[in-house]
Amino acid sequence: MQSQTPPAVPPAVPSVRRLAAAGAVAAALALALAGPAAAHISVNPGEAEQGGYTTIDVKVPNERDDASTVKVELTFPADHPLASVMPQPVPGWEVEVTRTRPDEPVEAHGRKLTEIPSKIAWTGTGGGIEPGTFQQFPVSVGKLPEDADRLVLKAVQTYGDEEVVRWIEEPPAEGGEEPEHPAPVLNLVPPAEDGHGGTEAGAGRAAAGTTTDTTARGEAGRAADAADTTARVLAVTGIAVGAAGVAFGVLAGRRRTP
Repeated sequence: MQSQTPPAVPPAVPSVRRLAAAGAVAAALALALAGPAAAHISVNPGEAEQGGYTTIDVKVPNERDDASTVKVELTFPADHPLASVMPQPVPGWEVEVTRTRPDEPVEAHGRKLTEIPSKIAWTGTGGGIEPGTFQQFPVSVGKLPEDADRLVLKAVQTYGDEEVVRWIEEPPAEGGEEPEHPAPVLNLVPPAEDGHGGTEAGAGRAAAGTTTDTTARGEAGRAADAADTTARVLAVTGIAVGAAGVAFGVLAGRRRTP
């Protein structure tokens, strides 16, 4: 009598619940590690051309789950003063621009300014920035310095429970450890090769490009309409031909029936 080899026992497979629990824990850890880095006040875009004008969005996320952000202050560096700072109105927020006297007059558009904008303060008139949300504050700034590679824009965030968070720590050198409360940074790069950057000429080229894009979009739209019309005609024709074929088949069947 031959002995039978017992069937191999399959290796234990983790249960679906265990896998789901492990995935949940990994996701929670990932969120915990990514949360603080993503919750800093920042400016977008984070880069602009030297010597030009640009519009930035000051992005302010709410880090608290039990209080709303009711005030945001943004300070511009005194060592690289800006001649123009123009905030865009934001519903539910009052805005105030503080002006100060620079050490030396700032030249802009052929004039020497003895007062320049140094700080912007937004104060909520409604619910502020509620937990789990963020708010963006658009600001037009210029003329950006030509002798700097970045602007450090120190920010202060005030919550409804009177807690104040100061995002004022200088960013580290490349490869350095990020501080706990880094200040928003606008990096500055050399202007394009034509040297116009964000000047009026650049704005003119942008307008021309917009016109060209509009014309191109119009031609593309007309082409799309024509293609759509052709497709509809072919579809209707196909339906008609199909209906005719069905009718012919029915009639042919009737003729074969005795």
